Amino acid sequence: MVCNVSPRQIQILELLLKHRSGLTIDTIADNLKISRTATLRHFSGLQQQGCIKEGSLDKTAGRPVRYYVITEKGINHFPKQYSWFSEIILDQLKQQMGSQAFKEFMSTLGKKVAQGLQQRVADKPKIERLEELVNIMQELGYDAEILTGAGDGRLHLQARNCVYHDLAQKHIEVCAFDLALMSTLLDDEVEQLECLAKGDNICGFCCRK
Repeated sequence: MVCNVSPRQIQILELLLKHRSGLTIDTIADNLKISRTATLRHFSGLQQQGCIKEGSLDKTAGRPVRYYVITEKGINHFPKQYSWFSEIILDQLKQQMGSQAFKEFMSTLGKKVAQGLQQRVADKPKIERLEELVNIMQELGYDAEILTGAGDGRLHLQARNCVYHDLAQKHIEVCAFDLALMSTLLDDEVEQLECLAKGDNICGFCCRK
């Protein structure tokens, strides 16, 4: 989760990003040409969110002076090009492996991720596994839910969004990751009925009860 910050607090984070060893409140107040009291208020908000933290304490000159540093969460506030970088990697993998091998690779990756989550579904009946799968998908950023009343004797799940929609549009093999993840966690084969990357309104999945 990124920091929820004001324009002035963004300026503070930018200064701390440029000075990773830390800055004092007075130094930041001078840089931004605002009062020390106003700077303290901004610092309080940033600390509560975990975007900055106390650094070293300088006791060498007069009264002790505290330095403040930006945290990993504060750094993560700034934009990153994950999607662009991921696309480059997937392009190269697909070119070197071919479409089918690339799809199998994504499936293997999905199974490996699911294995690390197995303790969350172990010894649970199918419907409880499905409920936990929805929780996991929501944690990953999906707007997912279980559908009822389909009338075909199967369990249905839908996601209204895709967390890697742009990548899936260019590399449909990426969807094999989701299918393998779901199938492994549910201990049953999952079928994909609809796909946002193919122009459908949702990503829809089903499996046996």
